[in-house]
Amino acid sequence: MTNVRNEFERIKKSAIEALEGAKTAEDVEKLRLNYLGRKGALNLILRGLKDLPDAERRTLGAEANTFRASLESKIEEALKNSKANEKHSRFSKERLDVTRPGMRAPRGHLHPITQVLRQVEDIFLRLGFMVAEGPEIETEHYNFDALNIPADHPARDMWDTFWLRGNQEEIPNPKSQISNKSQNSKSKFQKLLLRTHTSPVQIRYMETHEPPVRIIVPGMAYRYEATDASHDIEFWQLEGLMVDRDVTVANFKAVIEKFFSELFGGKVKIRLRPSYFPFVEPGFEVDVSCVQCKGKGCSVCGQSGWLEMMGAGMVHPNVFKAVGYNPSPPAGGVQGFAFGMGLDRIAMMKYKIPDIRLMRSGDLRFLTQF
Repeated sequence: MTNVRNEFERIKKSAIEALEGAKTAEDVEKLRLNYLGRKGALNLILRGLKDLPDAERRTLGAEANTFRASLESKIEEALKNSKANEKHSRFSKERLDVTRPGMRAPRGHLHPITQVLRQVEDIFLRLGFMVAEGPEIETEHYNFDALNIPADHPARDMWDTFWLRGNQEEIPNPKSQISNKSQNSKSKFQKLLLRTHTSPVQIRYMETHEPPVRIIVPGMAYRYEATDASHDIEFWQLEGLMVDRDVTVANFKAVIEKFFSELFGGKVKIRLRPSYFPFVEPGFEVDVSCVQCKGKGCSVCGQSGWLEMMGAGMVHPNVFKAVGYNPSPPAGGVQGFAFGMGLDRIAMMKYKIPDIRLMRSGDLRFLTQF
């Protein structure tokens, strides 16, 4: 009797301690199996009562059954409470506080060329220019012929062209037919290419608009050439065109000087050097005073104090004839200037980017700097 009684008291004590230490529903269920299961400690005690004298069996049996009922009730209550606590804890973790400030989503970065393009467009829009766009796949007529670069002209070697398979039927410009009766009025097939400059958009615009014209033309251009730190097969170009009766080189110089001063945030001097482009006459290169050394001379400008920024000139009369404009100002005709520059190189100079190929590398380490 003494051994059975001692074992029963030990089981009662350990069961109560285990119940007080149970934190989760899993702990309570494990306790129930250990003490009240078919092979649990309390059931083993009850099975051993058969070997005891009748009086002792009845006394200890009654105590064991009373404790069993009490333990079952406590376990059921503990299981209910632990499940409720776990549910509350889970809901607390998942609760959404709608008054709490939200987490900021990662922000992207505008490409440096996009930033420069937006700034350039804003400056020219304030100067009274409009933005014009056109197709990147062009015909030989718009890319070369109408720009005074006929077939077999040596100037075509200046543009390393991506020619495309297939051709496209050209619909002659009605204005040019009227102004040039000798032109063949029949449609003909033109070879296709990736435009080597954005100048074809100027032709298309003049074909459908009467003077005065004041436009800029931003867009991608393509040239089949070796790539290096300052050359790529695709690049952003921006061209401009201003046509009216009294447009002169002086007007061009005033517009471009104002543009570069606005772009680089300070007074910038420019100079014009004679050059050759088949669609302008006269043609010239445009240099700006170095924005790094303020014209004093540094490694960026090669100690010259000047940076070459664009090509320009007065629009060639043959270009006006191709679009149906009268290129004779004394007889009521028009004249104008055109210019072109690479936005990639402006971005490189503005942000001190060492390699043009980084522009289209897709490297986030590069892009996140802007």
